[in-house]
Amino acid sequence: MVSIYFVVFILGSLWGSFCNVCIYRLPVKGDVVSSRSRCRSCKKIIQWFDNIPLVSYIILLAKCRNCKTKINFRYFAVELSTALSFLSVFYLYGVTISTLLLMVLIIFFVIIFFIDLDHYIIPNELTFPLMLIGFIKSFDPNLNLNLFPNYIDSLIGGALGYILIWGLITLYLKIRNKEGMGLGDAKLLSAIGFWFGWYSIPYVIFLSSLSALMIALPGLINKSKTMSSQIPFGPYLIFGTVAYLIFRNYFVFI
Repeated sequence: MVSIYFVVFILGSLWGSFCNVCIYRLPVKGDVVSSRSRCRSCKKIIQWFDNIPLVSYIILLAKCRNCKTKINFRYFAVELSTALSFLSVFYLYGVTISTLLLMVLIIFFVIIFFIDLDHYIIPNELTFPLMLIGFIKSFDPNLNLNLFPNYIDSLIGGALGYILIWGLITLYLKIRNKEGMGLGDAKLLSAIGFWFGWYSIPYVIFLSSLSALMIALPGLINKSKTMSSQIPFGPYLIFGTVAYLIFRNYFVFI
């Protein structure tokens, strides 16, 4: 049994390494499949033995073998968090289709989280496939219905998620005469609705907004931020979704 968990952890770290590639290359339209990894400082190709998830970072003491430039801790953090997320999902749901689907969702969420954090964008290359997978899976009657909705609730959730954010964007534009949130947030919330049904949307919005407010409040108090300061809302939507999934059994559903 321990060996299975070890394999899942290794698998998660490998996908975490792929997430790092996507986080760096997708915003600049780079090749995420065939192009070799290079040091961002000296531009030299990273050899396979220096590109082993988690292990290479530790062995190299977080420095490039060639130019000795410090490697950003985020690479290690992304690999570790993805591996631990895979492990948690496998522990909860075992060898099931639900586990596989949640692992796919983790990969998308990790990539979206950091791209939006860095660039204030959520690429369509991520949200559209996420919507499609979320809706298609809802036709499988053998999935965990306590976790995933049927196709009707999924379709309503996808539409509701998009319409709510689109409505907020339109209202903000009329009142302030400038954009607030982006349509990437609308597509992400739509994808979340497709995955977890319309009844997840109010809770995800509440938890996302609450977490965003808690993070922004200190900056507003010390005046390092204003109400007009730009913040990436995608990470908060992801946090709200994860919180919803963890605590959903304690919520009252309509």
